[in-house]
Amino acid sequence: MSRQLLPVLLLLLRASCPWGQEQGPKSPSEEPPEEEIPKEDGILVLSRHTLGLALREHPALLVEFYAPWCGHCKALAPEYSKAAALLAAESTAVTLSKVDGPAQPELAEEFGVTEYPTLKFFRNGNRTHPEEYTGPREAEGIAEWLRRRVGPSAMQLEDEAAAQALIDGRDLVVIGFFQDLQDEDVATFLALARDALDMTFGLTDRPRLFEQFGLTKDTVVLFKKFDEGRADFPVDEELGLDLGDLSRFLVTHSMHLVTEFNSQTSPKIFAARILNHLLLFVNQTLAAHRELLAGFGEAAPHFRGQVLFVVVDVAADNEHVLQYFGLKAEAAPTLRFINVETTKKYAPVDGVPVTAASVTAFCHTVLNGQVKPYLLSQEVPPDWDQRPVKTLVGKNFEQVAFDETKNVFVKFYAPWCTHCKEMAPAWEALAEKYQDHEDIIIAQLDATANELDAFAVHSFPTLKYFPAGPGRKVIEYKSTRDLETLSKFLDNGGVVPTEEPTEKPAAPFPEPRANSTVGSKEEL
Repeated sequence: MSRQLLPVLLLLLRASCPWGQEQGPKSPSEEPPEEEIPKEDGILVLSRHTLGLALREHPALLVEFYAPWCGHCKALAPEYSKAAALLAAESTAVTLSKVDGPAQPELAEEFGVTEYPTLKFFRNGNRTHPEEYTGPREAEGIAEWLRRRVGPSAMQLEDEAAAQALIDGRDLVVIGFFQDLQDEDVATFLALARDALDMTFGLTDRPRLFEQFGLTKDTVVLFKKFDEGRADFPVDEELGLDLGDLSRFLVTHSMHLVTEFNSQTSPKIFAARILNHLLLFVNQTLAAHRELLAGFGEAAPHFRGQVLFVVVDVAADNEHVLQYFGLKAEAAPTLRFINVETTKKYAPVDGVPVTAASVTAFCHTVLNGQVKPYLLSQEVPPDWDQRPVKTLVGKNFEQVAFDETKNVFVKFYAPWCTHCKEMAPAWEALAEKYQDHEDIIIAQLDATANELDAFAVHSFPTLKYFPAGPGRKVIEYKSTRDLETLSKFLDNGGVVPTEEPTEKPAAPFPEPRANSTVGSKEEL
């Protein structure tokens, strides 16, 4: 081989090496420096460049994806920082961090973030399977949710003194009595304990504790400082411990037999998964009304788990509850029954006093289908048809909407709904545009104060079109809420015309996809 070709061949071989270029360790100056992760109020501020480093350095990492303009994110921020401080003070091995979603679209897309704030919990650097955060949005709740993931979710009890101390120290304590702590049922119990943050959990396999609490087989016991004081859930010896059944049992029995409605109790009332609610409206400032509570409470145990008994004080800040049931404060004392799934409401016969017997009888008549629900309706305004937008209420809706000689377009709204307010000018302009068309009516109905037998309205605004002719036909409008599109819908007989697509020459290569913008879903 020519001596002149040898250097060329060596260069070619080095370039084709499958491990890259020249082998051997790089000097420190050739390694890219790792970016230092900044902190704000005890929270790591992450980017696509630093998330990997954070996952390597922190085996338990909670990440909040937020948007700077999101109101819920702003409300969460101080609580999130307080939670970080609480955990740091306890030396709990967990780290809190945050990612600006709109500024880091690659991360938002990677982790499927579709609303703000979204929180995800990463364990042991696992980037592909984070756990969705499902806990509260206040500092202690966030901290407790994390404690139960990085530490035990239930305290192991070895003796009577430890068990009694646990029971005495909390309002709601759940103890799992298991003869074998390696049993699958224990894993089910601990999984539930991780998320039931309003209760404290313990477990034991000690025979003396079984004996002390009068147990002979595996049982989960709820101890509480109210009502009957204790509720037992025996583990099925054949089927084992069912997570759903145990969860329902604890939710049901952790509620007071009678719960007073207020801002603190309302979340628990609606989370109880008991669909039937019986409400007693009373004025707590009146002794005669307070005396009715004993009879109301006496009826409650018979319907435990089936009907939730709730007291509403009309003298407190509960005007919104009265309005929902179509009541005035002067109507108290009175009962109302509601199924929260169907939203059907029931009222007892007027004039029947509130006693344990009458409450029990009323519940039975509703549950047995022996009484019809009532529908809310305002009175028909004298000038309901004098303006371009006609005013409908429950009492005149059927007559107007299903008039076979008219095409009726109705907006169902809520007075507090922002989207309803935003579209009001377009709806008014539409009514003015068609006010001389004798066969077209543009109307609106306050769906928070009027209920309909034909259908229920669950979101606002809802737009429905009732075309002329027989058959009680209803078409829901789901297009944009501007005057031009609404007009086209009317002119086209209740259909939004489809525009002809403009032909576009095919690109020789696939077009690059633009970064998706993640919207906000502002929740309760």
